[in-house]
Amino acid sequence: MHRGLLVQQKYLGKTGLIALITVLNMTAPLSTDMYLPSFPTMMLEFGVPASVLNLTLVGFFLFFAVGMLLFGPFSDRYGRKPVLVAGLSLYVAASLACAAAGSIWQLILFRIIQALGAGCMVSVSTALVKDCFDGRLRGTILATIQSMSVIGPMLAPIIGAFIVQYASWRTTFLVLAGISLCSLTAALLLEEPLGPESRLRGPVLGSLGRLFVVARNPSFTSLLFTVALIPTGFMAYIAVSSYIYVGFFGLSETAYSLFFATNAAVSVLGPLTYIALNNRKVPARTIITAALSLAFCGGLAVLFVGRVAPLAFLLAFLPYSFSSSLLRPVSTDALLSQQDTDTGSASALINFGNTAMGSLGMMVASLPWPNFVTGLGAIAAGCALLALLGWAWLLLSAIPLRGIKQGLAAGD
Repeated sequence: MHRGLLVQQKYLGKTGLIALITVLNMTAPLSTDMYLPSFPTMMLEFGVPASVLNLTLVGFFLFFAVGMLLFGPFSDRYGRKPVLVAGLSLYVAASLACAAAGSIWQLILFRIIQALGAGCMVSVSTALVKDCFDGRLRGTILATIQSMSVIGPMLAPIIGAFIVQYASWRTTFLVLAGISLCSLTAALLLEEPLGPESRLRGPVLGSLGRLFVVARNPSFTSLLFTVALIPTGFMAYIAVSSYIYVGFFGLSETAYSLFFATNAAVSVLGPLTYIALNNRKVPARTIITAALSLAFCGGLAVLFVGRVAPLAFLLAFLPYSFSSSLLRPVSTDALLSQQDTDTGSASALINFGNTAMGSLGMMVASLPWPNFVTGLGAIAAGCALLALLGWAWLLLSAIPLRGIKQGLAAGD
């Protein structure tokens, strides 16, 4: 058995397992990024303002978080495979319903159902990483999965712009249904990593109660609150990027997709950088401090120079995108290390925290700011500053942070 590899997969193998987890983690960004270029067209078709159409994004992420909280603990009780198969089935059905939606309110409803299935997929996939990998290999796998996952969102807006030009936005949801159907097939071949002896027992509602058990761990919760501030700014960018590039700067949908893809391409460098730093055993506290500091600089850059031109806005936000993608694998690895049991519940809370704060960022970004660029800059800089202050307090407090205060790399 490969060092750090805990569970062998007879049918999928190591490569197939990593590919499945990667696609599952791509669910949320694909579910949003691919249809962003269609927003202007959808506003005209449904006859609604941007604030109403944004409910398809905000509603998705809110119930995406709910889905993680529900299905994460259930996977600790019933096993990863059956819960994952159920979530994938729900997502496929909801995606097909989104493609057939006859009104904006139907689309919002079907997006909510789609989000529940997506929450299950992401929560279980994070638990699979801890179930199947250990030590520094786990940190490398987390970063590898994230770097590969960025490729999908990078291509998603380009594909979405192509769809808008030659087909309907409804085709986007048919593509999402097809991708998830492939994942469902792979999930059926998954060897269950959680044996009966490791599963939770007792009443069903007791499984959900394990969320509170994990939440009472101060090392886990305090660290989660700190690092979850950064996705707030990044998801604010997701929510208003099309309005900034198309509405504020006057670019075409195709040009917007290229700017968006460039930002996503830079995000690939974050997890790749983490892999290099982790291999060199750079302490996790050093990586986290650097990432938070860079995010703050990026937020300030957007606030002060982002309105000059599309290229200036792109270059200003790139440090925030890079730091956000650098922070995600090291913080996830560190958070998983704070909890020895209840991996499904811990995974649910990790993804819930990031998603809930991201949803908050999307809502705040949609408020009537003087312009969306100013609003985004204020959100990004403010969240990064709060995260830096919270991180400094954590390092000076008596709260034990396993693998961080000891000066170890996150995977050690």
